[in-house]
Amino acid sequence: MQPSHAKLLWQHLEAENAHNLEGTLATLHPDCVFQDHATGQVWNGREGAAAHYRQWWDCFDVEVVRKEGQSAGWIGENVYAAEATWIGTHTGEFLGTPATGKAISQPFVVLVAFKDGLMSEERFHYDLGSLLRQIGVDPVPALAKLPYRK
Repeated sequence: MQPSHAKLLWQHLEAENAHNLEGTLATLHPDCVFQDHATGQVWNGREGAAAHYRQWWDCFDVEVVRKEGQSAGWIGENVYAAEATWIGTHTGEFLGTPATGKAISQPFVVLVAFKDGLMSEERFHYDLGSLLRQIGVDPVPALAKLPYRK
């Protein structure tokens, strides 16, 4: 791990949680790549990253937090992996579902890569079905009949 990478991560997270697009983009490499594995979307470059953040910020008033028991660490000189949680409210249309005002608490895993002193890649892994259920959409109606479903 390079200390400058850790400092950049905190700078990025602070800007992201404030929904400060300019500050968030300043931490990203011009050729960055964002991959949302749950939706299959991929964004390239800072313009693509801006579209990624606008999509989420227009749909959810969220912040990223690390809850007790969630892990994070360096898996190489230039790669960081973390479990975290999006905490917030569904405030805009998401995948065709109008804002419900419902609270979400969505765990996810992110892999972050670095290049030339900036963040060059973020890969997100989360349970889309869980997120949809939290905003009031049951993507698999038969799940409601399971006796031990939380």
